[in-house]
Amino acid sequence: MRNRLPALGGMLVGAMILTGPAVAKDGPGVSDTEIRIGHTVPYSGPVSAYGSAGRAMAGYFKKINSEGGINGRQVNFLSLDDAYSPPKTVEQTRKLVEQDQVLLIFGTTGTPTNTATHRYLNSKQVPQLFIQTGASKFNDTAKYPWTTPLYPSYHLEQKIYAEYILKQRPNARIAAIYPNDDFGKDHLNGLKQALAAKGKTLVAEQSYETTDATVDSQIITLKGSGADVFVNISTPKFAAQAIRKATDIGWAPLQLIVNASSSISTVLAPAGLNNAEGIITAAFIKEPSDSVWAQDEDVRAYVAFLKKWDPQDPPDDVVGIMGYVAANTLHHVLQRAGKTPTRDSVMAVAKNLDAFRPPMLLPGLALTTTPQDVGAYRQLRLQRFNGQKWVLLD
Repeated sequence: MRNRLPALGGMLVGAMILTGPAVAKDGPGVSDTEIRIGHTVPYSGPVSAYGSAGRAMAGYFKKINSEGGINGRQVNFLSLDDAYSPPKTVEQTRKLVEQDQVLLIFGTTGTPTNTATHRYLNSKQVPQLFIQTGASKFNDTAKYPWTTPLYPSYHLEQKIYAEYILKQRPNARIAAIYPNDDFGKDHLNGLKQALAAKGKTLVAEQSYETTDATVDSQIITLKGSGADVFVNISTPKFAAQAIRKATDIGWAPLQLIVNASSSISTVLAPAGLNNAEGIITAAFIKEPSDSVWAQDEDVRAYVAFLKKWDPQDPPDDVVGIMGYVAANTLHHVLQRAGKTPTRDSVMAVAKNLDAFRPPMLLPGLALTTTPQDVGAYRQLRLQRFNGQKWVLLD
């Protein structure tokens, strides 16, 4: 079966696997007994750390199926490896839509990968639902009515960083590193716009390709710029390299890192926990490693969920938590999309979330969407790494 992925040692990723597409009753992907959901994620390749989101999603729907499914139907969650390669994402997505006849595409990770299928899915009127990217282009309901992101806007995130930097260091000399792709460029543009609004500019910026071996030379160049603030807009492998290299060459700026690369287990630990002490990020989910949540009902349920349904991934992997949040949100939508959900009914619910709070969201945060604005997150909370765990600043 094509659902066998090396990241899981040959185990099937799908929450359930049948021999053929669901026999549609009122539309693709839905039968009397099944809802078929499509998903792609990089289980392999340079950003395979994002694969934990797919494993959390798959585990969540296995759990839901064991409890009776959604409105009497089992969820067949078909999760395929796209290796963070846009051409591969297109190939796998077309397979899911045209051969497997899924109801919708859900939770695909990455800006370049989602960009590659954006027009295709909208032209086919297939929901591109709760995708894991905060690029601003995905909140365009007039042009792309079948797309909804479920990740904080990169521009919102960078605005929060810019405000924090200038409050702490009004005369800051700011440098940034970013991947030369849609993810990196959208983050960078958001940072530049936020700084420009305050009359500031970057003193240096360096890009890298996700196929590069290291970012050592870029970090050396950024140190040479005289920057005393470093905004790390990198995917996990390169974020860890950047943190470690900065320490190795004696560069000690105020560091801020995008929340997509704030995982302790896959980024900060490989970088060296001592090297990561003091780094700032913008948060929206509870961190199981933070003792303040030790008795929290959401966190205890999540840790128990991992032990039974996704034992491969550690509780402090924020990417896995994001997958869990997304799966909870899709569950919420499918429960309310009618006795027999259709693509239209699913989109109607997804575009009208009213302060929905899935488990693991930080206090004070909720998901809200409208038909005109599908950016579900409206605020984030800053936190600092203390060498062992993330600690909220407010």
